[in-house]
Amino acid sequence: MSTRRNTLFIILAFMILPWTCEGKENAANKESERAGVVIAHSRGLHGYIGFSTSRPPDRATYSAGMGFYSAVWPLIAEPIANFQIGLPSAWITPDNSDNKDTPLAPIGTLARDNWPERGPTWDSVFQTVEGGLGYWAGNRFRYGPPKFSMNATPQCYDYEVGSPGWSFFYSDKALPDDRLGIAQLSNRLLIPPDALPFEGNPNGKFLGYTYMALPFSEPTTGDPPTGDQAWTCFLSAANFKGPIAYYIPETWSKIGKLFNYPFIYGRGLDARPGVMGGGAMEINTVPRFDAKDAQGVVYSKLPKLQFPVDEHGRTLLVQDVVYYSRAALYDALKVWRDGGPACSGRFDEKGAWKSTLTTHTTRFDQAGKIITGIEKVFNTKIFEGNVWGLEWYDGTVNANGYFPQYFKHVDDKRVAVSAADVPTETQLLTKEFKLAGRGEPYTSPTNGAWSNPGPVRGPFTVTLTDGSKVTYSWYRFVDQPSFQQYKWSDNKKAKLQSFVEKIHANWPIDRDYMAPPSSGTLAKLDPALLVSPPKGLEVGYVPIVTRQEDTGQ
Repeated sequence: MSTRRNTLFIILAFMILPWTCEGKENAANKESERAGVVIAHSRGLHGYIGFSTSRPPDRATYSAGMGFYSAVWPLIAEPIANFQIGLPSAWITPDNSDNKDTPLAPIGTLARDNWPERGPTWDSVFQTVEGGLGYWAGNRFRYGPPKFSMNATPQCYDYEVGSPGWSFFYSDKALPDDRLGIAQLSNRLLIPPDALPFEGNPNGKFLGYTYMALPFSEPTTGDPPTGDQAWTCFLSAANFKGPIAYYIPETWSKIGKLFNYPFIYGRGLDARPGVMGGGAMEINTVPRFDAKDAQGVVYSKLPKLQFPVDEHGRTLLVQDVVYYSRAALYDALKVWRDGGPACSGRFDEKGAWKSTLTTHTTRFDQAGKIITGIEKVFNTKIFEGNVWGLEWYDGTVNANGYFPQYFKHVDDKRVAVSAADVPTETQLLTKEFKLAGRGEPYTSPTNGAWSNPGPVRGPFTVTLTDGSKVTYSWYRFVDQPSFQQYKWSDNKKAKLQSFVEKIHANWPIDRDYMAPPSSGTLAKLDPALLVSPPKGLEVGYVPIVTRQEDTGQ
């Protein structure tokens, strides 16, 4: 997730002003010494509830893809402001293990100029694919359950690419034309900038997703040299299966030319094997309240975090973690691209390596202070069937389990306590967290790559379950905005267009491309995301979102 770099987190501290002396600092400090004065903070909870994976003996071979099934559920009952938690996600970087000391991040990039601790190579922050499920502080249209978003950092965290037009919720304006990086591939699914919502209350149902490096075009030796790996996102939901979009290979290669740094030619995700590890729920941007009791003891309160617990006292979070070699799909797709027989798109088991999971007790902290007592409520565990999740010790079955919400400050520790142990004079029991508001519309330009060559049909609108209205138009595949920054030959564009037309004609949205989940049921994406091409545009055209706004705007 993008939440992996604290300096990029959108952490917006907010204050409650119960006094009348214009909020001067000395008055605030004096007031906070009284019992029952509730002070708001942003650093409520931090930690990684994670799992590790066994790796194939031949890692280099099984470096063309990774996927798994992740649980989808409403972590919070209501959308809360300034709240960000990532659910288990992918994390892919290019394999530059042969480089021990030469910087991959050019001087002038965010990572190189601000994160010296990542040296000497800056390999972990050079380029990443890190999309998945989650709640993000930058979401403009929250609705309850999490959303799914692609995301990548192609240029040392100078910017991120989260959808075919926009960054990872950092701006309502579309990315500049020369920073667009995702090619919309599906002609049946909208990809709005505020991420993909789900239908209803998917309380513990699963979404499968895989990132697979595929050869939609041939490698080039030009300036810059570019590999053929298009990291493609496949989804497996109850009402949609298949690829949705891919990162154009030049997205990764152009950094070397931009910074006049030939050393990194051929070292990006367009050309290198992918390094893929385990996963985690990353908890970082969570608000909290602090208040004192009559004796001056400080207590704190978090939002209520909920988890679906089954009849066995388990929360099942991730299953079926698989690493893929080129034999899974790359090889067959390349043969088809070059004029051979069509391939089904199904991931071939001969190129799949199923991982064994392990886990460990999570260390949580609150503003840097260690939290104790969580392990008495639940702990992480690998269950039968190689499923990672939580085991609950508080007797919860067939209901929601809850992360401890209240903590007593004891020296340098934060000790989990029940609501009954929180003195009423703190006022914490009745204090409510600020709900998230509705954000500004995401807007695209009316010129540049968006209008030249431009769409062939539209605009159209749909209303999503998150309460937003999405405007989209139909573009010929190679005419979509993200491709217009490249001066490709007519022949190259024609070959790519022809191949995508074959994919649209042969790959339906009800085929199992990923193997089905070993257990559980699949979540449904919001049905409003599913569209059908207009007559005459059945193959070779894709729906590009051009605006997303609140229905009241």
